[in-house]
Amino acid sequence: MAGWGVFFLGLLNYKTGKIVIAQNRKIGILFRLYQLAVLGYIIGWVFVVKKGYQEREEAIQTSVITKLKGVTLTNSSETGLHLWSAEDYVIPPNGEQVFFIVTNYIETPNQRLGYCAESFKVPDGRCQGDKDCNEGEAVTAGHGIKTGLCINSTGTCEIHAWCPVEHSKRPTEPLLSKAENFTIYIKNFIRFPKFEFSKSNVLETSNVSYLKTCLYDKEEHLYCPIFRLGDLVSWTGSDFQEMAVQGGSVGILIEWACDLDKDSSWCNPEYSFTRLDRNSNTPVTSGYNFRYARYFKDENGETIRTLYKVYGIRFDIMINGQAGKFNVIPTIIAIGSGIALLGAGAFACDMILLYMMNTSSFYRDRKFEIINPKKERTKHKDGKTGHRERRSKKPAVDTEAGNSTNKSEETEALAESQLPVDKRGPTVPRNAGQRYPANLSNQGTGPRPHITFSSQN
Repeated sequence: MAGWGVFFLGLLNYKTGKIVIAQNRKIGILFRLYQLAVLGYIIGWVFVVKKGYQEREEAIQTSVITKLKGVTLTNSSETGLHLWSAEDYVIPPNGEQVFFIVTNYIETPNQRLGYCAESFKVPDGRCQGDKDCNEGEAVTAGHGIKTGLCINSTGTCEIHAWCPVEHSKRPTEPLLSKAENFTIYIKNFIRFPKFEFSKSNVLETSNVSYLKTCLYDKEEHLYCPIFRLGDLVSWTGSDFQEMAVQGGSVGILIEWACDLDKDSSWCNPEYSFTRLDRNSNTPVTSGYNFRYARYFKDENGETIRTLYKVYGIRFDIMINGQAGKFNVIPTIIAIGSGIALLGAGAFACDMILLYMMNTSSFYRDRKFEIINPKKERTKHKDGKTGHRERRSKKPAVDTEAGNSTNKSEETEALAESQLPVDKRGPTVPRNAGQRYPANLSNQGTGPRPHITFSSQN
């Protein structure tokens, strides 16, 4: 119980720092190197690179408008001549952040609702007898509903569907190979509401023909928002003609990094392009395609349709941005974190000095000192009382010694004054010029003789 009492009472003690200069060069060099490293981190990384003195905002408000232009002519044995314009190959045509451009297609014209054989390339549609074709069952990954009959000539089930079923011939060349020269207009508006700052990626100019003639170039035309389709694909590291056969997906990232402590002309868009659909481990999953149909009425009012399986390039436009401006609060926080790091270095050096060296006990004795004012006062009073006693004894002895000294001096003076005149020494005429040797004054151990001079008539 006494040990716990000491422990809890020790918690009430206050510890204050004591400055001790330890002349240990190893620890001193280690501490200075750590200080230089922290200062380099704070100044170089936090303030210069990361601009830790700025208030940041990443909640960017953005809007994207897209528009495509280009015309091409296709000629196939199945469909003949066909003129493709933006209204035909852009899906959706109204311009959004995600859009699709047709570069290849498979057309199945004049489909009507009826009964026909399922495609042999559909595994669930194959059969050897009627028992393999359950009536009313949908063909998995197929084109219709099973009727319960197996067609021996094709080895597939009969289905109720849009007939004839889709041709599944895999394309080898892009039908819209000229789409490489199509242009994409990407207009982007951004706004940082905290700083009331907004900007666009379109050059502010009064020249109305600028957007009709320019093409994006990072050095010459940074604020021209018109991109050539072939260039966009090549910037991802892919070949357009190769991608146009099976399709693909391209990501366009527009990044705004704005330092609002500088002029607005320093806030510029940074474009990056990447292919999103390619996976080297599973190349079978690369490409992009989907189906859609166009419906018509024949002379008899019966509904017919043309099915398109289209291949093309999907574009995903992604906007990212952040803005920064000087503020006192993040500056103070950055400086405070630096001071805390410096304190951590001092703490680590103290641990090494006080606990991990051969001379640790010596340094601990100099570092730590326990001070109790009450005990110090008691010691001071005890020491003062003893001093007074010593002082009371000492004056009596000193007085006696002083009195004896004074008495001896008075006795010598009196004896000296009572000496006869002859014993005081010879009288020397003032102008005789006679001198006495220097050792005359040192003769005897008695008092020094006095010398007088008299004049002769």
